[in-house]
Amino acid sequence: MTPKINYQIEMERELARIHAAGERPLLALHACCAPCSSAVLERLNEAFRIAVYFYNPNISPEAEYRARAREITRLAAAMPLAADLRVEEGPYEPECFYALTRGHEADPEGGARCGICFEMRLRRTAEFAREIGADYFTTTLSISPLKDAQRLNAIGAQIAREAGVKYLFSDFKKRDGYRRSCVLSEAYGLYRQDFCGCAFSRRERDARAGKGD
Repeated sequence: MTPKINYQIEMERELARIHAAGERPLLALHACCAPCSSAVLERLNEAFRIAVYFYNPNISPEAEYRARAREITRLAAAMPLAADLRVEEGPYEPECFYALTRGHEADPEGGARCGICFEMRLRRTAEFAREIGADYFTTTLSISPLKDAQRLNAIGAQIAREAGVKYLFSDFKKRDGYRRSCVLSEAYGLYRQDFCGCAFSRRERDARAGKGD
């Protein structure tokens, strides 16, 4: 069995190297929602110039997608962050998500469909990083207790090799990151959704709650 890597320690080592070099590189940060982004932005704001990239064509329905996009923009404006932070919204193209996950509609949450979705979003974030000349890219997804940091970082590392952009290894749930995101979400009155985002995760949530379609 391959030993698990502590990606929080990996990130801390990289941040220490950046600090020692007197650098403040540009990071393309994939953001899945405002609550998950809150503690991540707070953690990385001093070390990086950050371009938040909201690319989540998996989110359904569109009204849910728009609500989350508005919240990340509102959060970035409300938090005491560096003036050079910016938020960019990628295309909303749910047809791409459904095409890539065809045949995986019945997968359980956390199964193969989720891996496909992670790769889709990270791959587009790496492309965005190249477009803006970013030094690194990463995602806020690992702050969730329901997301496997080993899986996310393995996908990120593979894409980094292909794209030629450094991937910032992370496990943002560590060091009470998830708890901090809950505190900040309450402080800023953030909309906090109760399902991951796609129609399939919503269906699974409703089934557990005994709701009909």
